[in-house]
Amino acid sequence: MGRGKFKGKPTGQRRFSSAADILAGTSAARPRSFKQKEAEYEEDVENESEEESEEESEDDADVKKKGTEAVIEVDNPNRVRPKTLKARDLDASKTTELSRREREELEKQRAHERYMRLQEQGKTDQARKDLDRLALIRQQREEAAKKREEEKAARDAKKVEGRK
Repeated sequence: MGRGKFKGKPTGQRRFSSAADILAGTSAARPRSFKQKEAEYEEDVENESEEESEEESEDDADVKKKGTEAVIEVDNPNRVRPKTLKARDLDASKTTELSRREREELEKQRAHERYMRLQEQGKTDQARKDLDRLALIRQQREEAAKKREEEKAARDAKKVEGRK
């Protein structure tokens, strides 16, 4: 308990015991005169806890309350209590629903795969443009190759005439 405005140690902090700590006997400052009362209380608590443990549900058992939850009972409708499932209770045939982000990611991948398939088949606009460009380049290369062949033939003909 606090002793006024001065601290016990220069680096220490004040520590206040809650009613639950005092009754449980875990508080730092506990008068020795309460030993008999504590013994009676512990017997009562043990008897009650045995009866309650049979009646308590599994989701409320062993939940350590934080802060003022131990003192004040608060029912928060937004609080999600973790559900513990046992292996025998799991249903293997049940499919889990995907989150929105996961669904969108799968749709995006499928759309990309579909587009790439159409691209390979040449059914998209971009594929058609690429094929047209490729055909034009091939035609230009064929014309350039014919022109080179003609020039080479003309040079060879000049060499033959020059030797005669």
